[in-house]
Amino acid sequence: MKKISRVSVVGGIAASAVLALSVPAFAHVTVQPEGAAAKGGYAVVDFKVPNERDDAATTKVEVNFPTDHPLASVMPEPVPGWTAEVTKSKLAKPLEMHGEKIDHAVSKVTWTADGSGKDKGIQPGYFQKFPLSIGALPEDTDQLVFKAIQTYDNKQVVRWIEPQEKGQAEPENPAPTLELTAATADHHGGAGADGATSGDDKAAPAAASSGSSSDGSSDSDTTARVLGVVGIVVGAAGVAFGVLAGRRRTNS
Repeated sequence: MKKISRVSVVGGIAASAVLALSVPAFAHVTVQPEGAAAKGGYAVVDFKVPNERDDAATTKVEVNFPTDHPLASVMPEPVPGWTAEVTKSKLAKPLEMHGEKIDHAVSKVTWTADGSGKDKGIQPGYFQKFPLSIGALPEDTDQLVFKAIQTYDNKQVVRWIEPQEKGQAEPENPAPTLELTAATADHHGGAGADGATSGDDKAAPAAASSGSSSDGSSDSDTTARVLGVVGIVVGAAGVAFGVLAGRRRTNS
């Protein structure tokens, strides 16, 4: 009887592990670079905004920029169905960029869904990416924390403003955080829309995108997903084996 109980317990634990692996992660507003986000350079980043409601559409997204590491150049890419507004504020301490002093920096970017009708904004079950060209990225920090505010057409507001503390569990409403990589030799980071690297804050550089790196990333992604699925299948098989073994021993 003890052996049968142990088999049942092990089977239950394995089943719980499989279920835990199969449960989707809680969706929240995130920011990821298209390519590299190198210190001292420029990058194109995407703010990914999912709709977490079943009965409302997201019609407004506001991203607030860090005041401790201000960015002088921020340019939004046009997003169909949305109007972008860039807000600048005066700096307490001017920045020096390309030999010029900058006394204003972007404090926030607001996207508002335009038009009308049932398809306005981000509908339930969908997400939207909001690309920005930003720079020059600071050299004295490893990450930039943005605070995002998501507004639904039913007047509900979700504030993604809680920073992630090292060694602590993820907060309920984490703020989008951009991880920065080591500075490049030319200090420009991202590449322009035509593939050329640009450090001019008046010309928004686009993401670095080469066929080889894209293919490599895709292959890596695919491999990881396949291994993940295999792991789940093996776990499920283990659960089934444990249950069958328990039944056979009981019958005998």
